[in-house]
Amino acid sequence: MTTAAESTTDLVHTAAESTTSLVQSVDWLAIAPPVTVAAVALVVLVADLFVPRERKPLLGYGAVAGLVAALLFLLPLRDGDRSTFCLSAGTHACSYTADHFTLVIQLLVLGGALLTALLSIGDTRKLPAGEFWFLLLSSAAGAALLPAARDLATLVVALEVASLPAFALVGIKRGDRRSSEAALKFFLSSVVATAVMLLGVSFVYAATGTLHLTEIAARLDDVPGQLSTLAEAGVALTLVGFAFKTAAAPFHFWVPDTYVGAPLPIAAYLSVVGKAVGFSGLILVTVVAFPSYADVWGPALAVLAAITMTVGNVAALRQSATRARSAVRLLAWSSVAQAGYLLVPIAAAAYAGDRQIGSTVAYALMYAVVNLGAFAVAALVARTSPGNRLADYRNLYATRPLAALTLGFFLLCLAGLPPGIIGLFAKVTVFSAAVDAGLGWLAVVMAVNVVIALYYYLQWTAALFRGPAEDEARDGAQDGTEQRPATHHRAPAPLTAAIVITAVAGIALSGAPQAVLRFADVNLF
Repeated sequence: MTTAAESTTDLVHTAAESTTSLVQSVDWLAIAPPVTVAAVALVVLVADLFVPRERKPLLGYGAVAGLVAALLFLLPLRDGDRSTFCLSAGTHACSYTADHFTLVIQLLVLGGALLTALLSIGDTRKLPAGEFWFLLLSSAAGAALLPAARDLATLVVALEVASLPAFALVGIKRGDRRSSEAALKFFLSSVVATAVMLLGVSFVYAATGTLHLTEIAARLDDVPGQLSTLAEAGVALTLVGFAFKTAAAPFHFWVPDTYVGAPLPIAAYLSVVGKAVGFSGLILVTVVAFPSYADVWGPALAVLAAITMTVGNVAALRQSATRARSAVRLLAWSSVAQAGYLLVPIAAAAYAGDRQIGSTVAYALMYAVVNLGAFAVAALVARTSPGNRLADYRNLYATRPLAALTLGFFLLCLAGLPPGIIGLFAKVTVFSAAVDAGLGWLAVVMAVNVVIALYYYLQWTAALFRGPAEDEARDGAQDGTEQRPATHHRAPAPLTAAIVITAVAGIALSGAPQAVLRFADVNLF
């Protein structure tokens, strides 16, 4: 016979076991990269209250140190087999997963944020330093969290943590009307896209009863008939929201004005890190959560890819060399075109499996290095030519030969021409993904667009080594921008370091392209 004391003891043990099962164990090493960046952001914000004005640059170096520390935390995670915040032990329904896909994207995001910080150290004299560094690090923390998110709630929160500080960064130049207008356009269009995406997420949750991506994938295969329309609408609306974040046409209209109005380092940040955020989310919801609807999102993304690369390249062709900030505007339209190339392997994954995703990752790594390098040289030229016109780069080789050579190399990489071997191989990899998936028409569209892009990339490259035009002095007055004399000024050490790092990385990848292209041949999930 069980005594009252024994019954009480059993109840206590049962209650203790139940309580223990509700306690989430946290793998602190797995979440260390985004947590480190977020912690440094708070430290910088508090330190700004006590650091005197003449020592504000120390905040920038603190931000750089925090990003380097976050990158170092990726090393012990390289096996790619850690998960945390799971529903129960041994389950695949986890909210945070540090797999190979996560680690590669975190490397891209944190590396891009680090180079942006180097570009910004010498460019924040007229900006509120504490707020700037806090916003940049906060956005980078959200961007690093997003590829690890494995439920829709975490995915949306990470996306907004990455996006909301970016709005403020675009408009952080006080008293600049162009910057304020760019921030407002970016904010309003992004809010609408987020609202549409949240509506889609709510529909998906209503149809499946779960937010975890792997659970959604399993339950979408067996959605009750009365909920099938709701599920389809949820999938479509969710994809629309992420299409905006990737700057895919026709959701690209905010890009040129935003890049032109933002501080140049922030334009570089949005072109690489902002794009990585959007593509990471798009990959997760399509390949991981919605594989059963591949017959819907596959053709849709293929069409979006074709339209996006065409719109971007045609608009880039129309840029006038004498228009104010035409160099940044051309890079903005170029980034739209590059988004089209990045969409191709994701569309191919609907037909040939998720191994095609590696081609997008490989191309994104190449694009991040060379595009940040191009923006770094643009930041250098802007120090003597604030208008940043394409005409300001004419005969750059005469005054800054190394900068001209590196910019020429970056442009050839983006064009996919030697000696930019990594750009050529990355484009071939994306082209092969389309062919292997049976998307021959998309491969033809891509080939045509690559030829179109050759014109403006080669035209800009040739101008770097061409003597100034006779009427160039008159052109500066057309845009109302005062041009400074083309004198040689010593570049700040952090800006020089950013150019050197991207140039060395681009040359190394061109010499050993397998370092990046190997991701195209493995399953990252």
